[in-house]
Amino acid sequence: MAVSNNITACVTLMALICAVPVIASGVWFASAQGEECARLARWPVAILGGLILLAALAGFVGAYWNRRRLLAFYLFAMAALIALLIALLVFAFAVTRGSGAYPVLGREYDEYRLDGFSMWLRGYVSDDPARWEGIRSCLAVSDTCKKLARQAGYVTADQFYQSHLTPLQSGCCKPPSVCGFGYVSPTVWTNPARPASDPDCGLWGNDPAQLCYECESCRAGLLAALRSQWHKANIALVVATVSLVFLYLIGCSAYKNAHAEAIYRRYKW
Repeated sequence: MAVSNNITACVTLMALICAVPVIASGVWFASAQGEECARLARWPVAILGGLILLAALAGFVGAYWNRRRLLAFYLFAMAALIALLIALLVFAFAVTRGSGAYPVLGREYDEYRLDGFSMWLRGYVSDDPARWEGIRSCLAVSDTCKKLARQAGYVTADQFYQSHLTPLQSGCCKPPSVCGFGYVSPTVWTNPARPASDPDCGLWGNDPAQLCYECESCRAGLLAALRSQWHKANIALVVATVSLVFLYLIGCSAYKNAHAEAIYRRYKW
C-alpha cells in the first residue's frame, strides 16, 4: 500500500473504534429507559453507531485493498453520519436544557415540576394519555417504590427527609411536600386537616397501585431520570463526535494525497 493508503487505513480503523462508544451509549440508554418504563428515542443512537461502524469498515477495506470506490463511499457516508450525530447532540442538549428540579426546605432530595422541562419533553408525558397509562402501569409493578417501602432505615420522618431519593422515587412514591401530609412510612402518609390546593395532593393514595403515579410530580420525576440518562450518554457521544470529525479531516487529506499519487504514477508510466 502507498503511504497515503496506510494513513487512511489507520484512520478508518480508529473510526471503527470510535463507533464502539456510540453503540455502547445507545444500548445503555435503551436498557436504562427500559428500567424506567420509558420508550423515548431508545434506539436511534445505537442504530447510528452501527451505521458508523459499517461505514468505517467499508473505508478500512477500501484503504487496505486500494478500492477507491469504497473509500469514496466511506467519505460520503461518514460526512452524512457525522452531520446526523451532531444534529442529534444539538437536539438532545436543546430538549434537556431545563432540569425541573427545585429544592425543598429541610429535605435532602429535590422535587420536580413539569413546567421546568422543555415543551417537547412535557408533551411526551402529557399529550398522550394512553402512553402515560402504560408508563404508570409499568411503574406500579416495578421495584421503584417497592424498594423504597422496604427500606428499614427510615423509621422517623427526619431520617426520611435526609435521604437521597432518585427523581422517580421523589416524584412517584410520596406526595409533594407542599401537600403537608404526615409521614408514617416512605409510601404511607396521613392526610392533613387542610390539604393544599396543589392538584397532586388529591391524586395521592396509600394503595401501592396508586401512590402518586397520576401526579404531575411523577411525570416530572420520570423526565428528570431521562434527562440524567441523556446527559450521561451525551458525554461519550461528544467525545466520539469530536474524534470522528478529526479523523474524517485526516482521512479526506489522505484520500486526496492517494488520488494525487495515482495520477502521478499514471502520467509517469
